[in-house]
Order: sequence, then C-alpha cells, then structure tokens
Amino acid sequence: MSMKRPYFWFVAGEESGDARAVEVMNAMRNLRPDIRFGGAGGERMAALSDPEFDNWVHRAAVVGIWDVLRHYGYFRQKFHTMLGAIRRENPDAVVLVDYPGFNLRLAKALRAQGYTGRILYYISPQVWAWNKGRIPKMARWLDLVICVFPFEAPLYEASGLRTIFTGHPLLEALAAKKSLLPREPDLLGLFPGSRDREVRRIFPVMLNAARLVSEKMPHLRFEAAAASEARAATMRAMAGDFPITIRVGNAHDLMQRATAGLVCSGTATLEAAFFGLPHALVYRVAWLTFEVGKRLVDVNALGIINILNNYRIHPPTDPRQPALPAPHIVREFIQNDATPSALAEETLRLLQDASARERLSGELSDILSMLQAEGASARAAQELLKAALDR
Repeated sequence: MSMKRPYFWFVAGEESGDARAVEVMNAMRNLRPDIRFGGAGGERMAALSDPEFDNWVHRAAVVGIWDVLRHYGYFRQKFHTMLGAIRRENPDAVVLVDYPGFNLRLAKALRAQGYTGRILYYISPQVWAWNKGRIPKMARWLDLVICVFPFEAPLYEASGLRTIFTGHPLLEALAAKKSLLPREPDLLGLFPGSRDREVRRIFPVMLNAARLVSEKMPHLRFEAAAASEARAATMRAMAGDFPITIRVGNAHDLMQRATAGLVCSGTATLEAAFFGLPHALVYRVAWLTFEVGKRLVDVNALGIINILNNYRIHPPTDPRQPALPAPHIVREFIQNDATPSALAEETLRLLQDASARERLSGELSDILSMLQAEGASARAAQELLKAALDR
C-alpha cells in the first residue's frame, strides 16, 4: 500500500448516503490516520473533510423525474463544478456513494476527460432493477463496486465489473439501537418518509387509513415519525384534530414499540425489518414518475425485503436474468393501490392476528440474516483503500 498521504473524494447526494459514507470514512481513517477527504455530501461527511467540502445534500435529495427536471440548472452547475474540482485536485480515488442518476454520469464524464485515479462505487446502484443494460457501460467507467446485497455481485461480475459484497452497513449501525423492550399492544406506527413530497403524498392516505382503523379499534393509539421539525409541522397540519402523536427523530424507537406499522418505501422498510416490525409498504409518487418508472423496473416488488426473498427462493441460473417472482413477505400498496380502505384492511389484519405478526417477524429475521451486518463498514473501508492505493 502506498505510504504517501492518501486523498479520497466522496460524492453522496442523500442523507442516507451521508450516513453510510461517514461510517466508511471513519473506518478508513482507523486504517490510515493520515487520510484526507474531499467532495460533496452532508453535514456528517463535511465534519471529516477538507474545509472546501460541498455540503449539498439538503438540495440534492430530490424524488422522481419531475423534481430532477425542475432543478436541472442546479444539478448541471454542480456537475461541472465537481468535474473541475476532481480534475484540479486529482485525488487517489473518487468514491461514489449510491445516488446513481448523478454519480454514474459523473463516472462516465471523468473517464471521458482522462481522470487516471480509481473510480469506486460504494453501495451499488440498483440498476439490476431498472436498467441492466447499464452494467456493461459501468464496467468501462468503474474500477470496483462494493455491494451491500449478496445477489448483486454475480449480476455485475457477469459483465466483467469487479464487485465485492461486504455486508450491509445500515444494519451494523442499527444494532446499537436495538432494545429488548416489549411492544405496546395498542400502538400503530406511521412512517411516511423523510422528504417533503413523500410526506405530502403519503401521509394523508396513512391518516385516512388510521381513521378507518380507529372506527374498528377505538382504543388504538397512533404515533408517527417525522424526519425534521418542518416535516412534523406539515404532518400536524394534515392531521388536524385526529388524535395522533407526531415526534421528530423517533423512527427507530417507534419501530420497536409499535405492534404494527405502515412504512414508506425506501430505507425505512429495511430499518423496520431489522427491528422486526410487522408492517406494510406504502408508496405514491407523481403520475409522470410512476408511468415512466413502471416501464423501466424489471422486478416484481418495490420493497427490498421482497426482492431479497425472490433471490433467496429462486436464485437465477443466469445472473443477467431477473430472479423468478416469489410471494411478497411484506404486502405492498403502490400508487393507485395505496388507498385508505386497502391500508386499513391490511393494518387490521396485522393488529388482530398475532400469529400473522409472529410469522412476518420471523420471515424478516430470516431474510436479514443474509446481509452480514457486523463489520460491514470495516470490510468496505479495507477494500476501498486496497483498490485505490495498491497499484
């Protein structure tokens, strides 16, 4: 391994990427205390990086095609600013953290402009779900992909892209937050997402479902998790006089206290699964985003738990082909299927059937055992350093 002071340039565009990047950056610093970091991401990454680090996550995290188009000028300016900074500073490696719409274009442009450092991808983009045709192109741009789901490595390697499965760092981070307290028997948890547009589209449907459930179970209590004070204010205005507790930053606690939950698709579903919460998946997006997305997506499930179950039950003999569909472990309510009556029916099933809850929690635990959480960040850090510095 090179003994010169290593310099890594990270790019993350969402809060979840900021969190995962910080974990691996800390692990890299444990191995190489002299390491320098630059790039773009969120507050946590900025605290470990050079002063000129670009804290842009608050504006970069957009949802869907329409949001991207509305902010096209901003992203175009950031894209060219980052290209110029990387070419000027010439780091040993650029580490792209998830955020594929932006990061894969950045990788392509860096190669086209002659960047000679390593381009490494941490938390592999889920192109296996929406555009497998990009994988051979990625093999020309990237030196290494680190994936967090075990079925991903064969999919990338089939195109000659070096890929390593190191385990899922989110689950490693959540382990310290796990409690042994019993669930509260009359508590339903609502998790409408962290972004403003998610909350505005999803929380009203969850609320209306909760109203229907309360008619059947008047003793039931309701609590919702808000990602920020701004989201909490929006949610309280939506709730009006409906008796629901809305708290900021309580998602992990609520996932362990509630008897059942309704969870917005995304990272929260993996968190809910880790904490064993019996839940249903809910998602609604703008009409245009949905119409375009359903023509691109090549999986029969939106939730990662159900996708993992597909590969667990029907591992593909040809890694370029999708796994055969398997029954959903977590029931999904997407777009027009996410109605108050449908959500209320599923919520009542989970609340009133203890055996269904126990069965679902057990299946969640079995599926998550595939992900090798412990030591994930340290393994990823070691591979990133090796890929960049051992030449």
